[in-house]
Amino acid sequence: LTSILPIFAMINRITMKYLSVVLFFILCSIFSMAQSIPSPKDFLGYEIGSKYTPHYKIVQYYEALAKATPATIKLEQYGITNGGRPLLLAYVSTADNISNLERIRTNNLQLAGIQPGGGTLNQTAVVWLSYNVHGNETSSSEAGMLTIYNLLTDNKSKEWLKNTMVIIDPCLNPDGRDRYVNWFSNMVGITPNPDPQSREHSEPWPGGRSNFYNFDLNRDWAWQTQVESQARIKKYNQWMPHVHVDFHEQGINEPYYFAPAAEPFHEVITPWQRSFQTQIGRNNAKYFDQNGWLYFTKERFDLFYPSYGDTWPTYNGSIGMTFEQGGGGRGGLAVINEDGDTLTLRDRAMHHFTTGLSTIETSSNNATALQKNFKAFFDNSISNGVGPYQSFVVKDSESSSKLLAVKKLLDNNGIKYAYSNGGPVKAFNYYNNKEENITLDKGDLVIHTAQPQGTMAKVLFEPLSKLNDSATYDITAWAVPYIYGVQAYAVKEKLAVTATTTSTLPATMPVTSAYGYIKSWTGLPDAKFLAACLKKGIRVRISEKPFEVGNKKYAAGSLIFIKTSNNAIANFDQTVTGIANEFGALLEPVQSGFMDKGSDFGSGDVRTLFAPRVAMLTGETVSSLGAGEVWHFFEQQLKYPITLINANDIARIDWKRYNVLIVPDGNYRTLFAKDSELKSWVQQGGKLIVMENSVNQMANADWGLLSKNADADDKDKEKPGDYNLLKKYANADRDWLVNSNPGSIFKVELDNTHPLAFGYPGFYYTLKSDDNVYQFMKEGWNVGVIKKASQVAGFTGIKAKEKLQDGVLFGELPMGRGSVVFFADDVLFRSFWENGKLMFANAVFLVNQGNNFR
Repeated sequence: LTSILPIFAMINRITMKYLSVVLFFILCSIFSMAQSIPSPKDFLGYEIGSKYTPHYKIVQYYEALAKATPATIKLEQYGITNGGRPLLLAYVSTADNISNLERIRTNNLQLAGIQPGGGTLNQTAVVWLSYNVHGNETSSSEAGMLTIYNLLTDNKSKEWLKNTMVIIDPCLNPDGRDRYVNWFSNMVGITPNPDPQSREHSEPWPGGRSNFYNFDLNRDWAWQTQVESQARIKKYNQWMPHVHVDFHEQGINEPYYFAPAAEPFHEVITPWQRSFQTQIGRNNAKYFDQNGWLYFTKERFDLFYPSYGDTWPTYNGSIGMTFEQGGGGRGGLAVINEDGDTLTLRDRAMHHFTTGLSTIETSSNNATALQKNFKAFFDNSISNGVGPYQSFVVKDSESSSKLLAVKKLLDNNGIKYAYSNGGPVKAFNYYNNKEENITLDKGDLVIHTAQPQGTMAKVLFEPLSKLNDSATYDITAWAVPYIYGVQAYAVKEKLAVTATTTSTLPATMPVTSAYGYIKSWTGLPDAKFLAACLKKGIRVRISEKPFEVGNKKYAAGSLIFIKTSNNAIANFDQTVTGIANEFGALLEPVQSGFMDKGSDFGSGDVRTLFAPRVAMLTGETVSSLGAGEVWHFFEQQLKYPITLINANDIARIDWKRYNVLIVPDGNYRTLFAKDSELKSWVQQGGKLIVMENSVNQMANADWGLLSKNADADDKDKEKPGDYNLLKKYANADRDWLVNSNPGSIFKVELDNTHPLAFGYPGFYYTLKSDDNVYQFMKEGWNVGVIKKASQVAGFTGIKAKEKLQDGVLFGELPMGRGSVVFFADDVLFRSFWENGKLMFANAVFLVNQGNNFR
């Protein structure tokens, strides 16, 4: 035994030595792993807030994090912007959760009833953080880098991740962000100047707020007109998070805003969604109180308009919230606000960083309740439907392109639909606002609210949106039938349906023996088809009067293609029918130019359409959003060339190079001067298309159009001694509501014998967001007029409503050999007001260009 003991002692010493070596290497490995996760400062070479980070460096930082710790972060590119910049999502959680990423995602869709299986309450909360939807509200993307680094390295945050999947979108609007950051980086000196009058606090047109085409992405969630929105919502619908935060900035003199939101809350928002907003707000307040930071809640930012980054997620079962930090485009790196305090980019980023972590903490601590109430939201919708109407019906019609557009909207929003079995039913008619007995046809589109996305369906189709507070942040009416110009009904019962329909778009076959082809003018695809034909050099005629041939009636505006006029086009039949089939435009071959009724093809009522050479004013004095709508419409939808001209360069324009000039919404000062070169150009044969408030400026400049309400405004002025002058200070925020029209829908009567209204019935639904209306013209064409009792949906103040009657909104004012086409309302509103696009195309292509500049 004595001889053996020393041997055991020696073995023990050797074992302990090797154990200590192994332990040493394990500790070194752990330490090395922690060290390999770079902080923002280590990676960028500067502290967050000391300078702006361009988008490519943000992307590189997230890529570095994913490379350093692939077990706890997964990076995914979900799209690309029009400017060619990548759109990213980062999934952050524990290694176990990341390894089960697909299982967590699928289970969440099962809880929502979107996928079969029922799902299980697995206590994993899904929190989605969206940064920098407005490009010049830059602090949130900086904060996002601090947030994700904290989640990966801080022990307390790691505990939250055990039952939380955090999804981070580092920058929703890379093109806008880089527009701002690149400009600012070239303006700021070595030391930032906090003087708000310094040039670094006044970004130039169009500013960084909007995306490539100058669209506000925060108003595009439901409509998805932009590539960023389309790609993001597709990914969002694959997850359906429980909590979504949209990070913003507001004016430099504002502190910080977080939930709970302001009234009005839409009626579909559940008590749980309201209460949990408050719970998150109280947790945010706790941290802000500890730091002595100012904030406000329950003011300004309501939950009503369905296309925001807080409302759209809310209508899809989430706790949707907006967080707003003071700063924005005027913030720079440092700025002195009206209180005399210096607000820095570092301050702004730290505030967003704090609310982001606070939201994750609250969600983690309430993961079970979040999942339970999330499931209940969808279970209730599937079982009971949402709202008084169980079904919405969109009639199939000759204009099937509109039906296809509605279906695309539904698909993009994950809303299910089916097809009617036909038969009688009592329904609300959107076109006359009455309950009536109707007969449905087989194949009519039916949308039930008893489905997972029933809440979203209800909100998008509701004939009247119920307002409990008229002080809203955005438009107050948006019903899909008015937007798309489709005949639709709302039905209180759940209609019997079939899952599929046999209707398909017919194709046109070339007929080499034909005299020519006819195309009815019914919708936007026809305008796209016409644009493509004109670009190809195809000669197109238009009939300004209805006609009949072969027992078929054709309305005014129908396009005519005569083969002998297109001898220069090789393989004309194949070429024109090929273009038609590309756009779903059905051509009807004809064997003669002799019509059974109406004008023959050689009549003076049938004129040739010439390819317009189009220019548009942009730059300072022009609304960037208004110009962006037109630019996007030409490039992305019509795919027709347009020249953008800076308004400040108008004195140097070679006018004869263009026969159509578009003047978007803006503030043009001297553009409409009585003796201007612009007026001379119109008189010589040019066509001027004037939009929105620009029409008001033209009306004030003696061009032949007069504002109807100019005299009314003078009469409404209060006189000394009038008790109406005695207003309460406390009511100041609401006294203006009587004159307000934030955005409501009015019925406009159309003269559809005029080319501006070809393709329309005798009416159109317009979105009005002001009280501008003009006197009936004696010398012009009053194409779209508004009469008494014409409002159909939304809120309009009583005084504004009194003004909106008996006037013209759309028309043509002949001037010499040319003319002015005017749109008092925005027929391209945010590119989602689909039914206005054909009217705008009419103005460009069909309204006569005059006699010159061809």
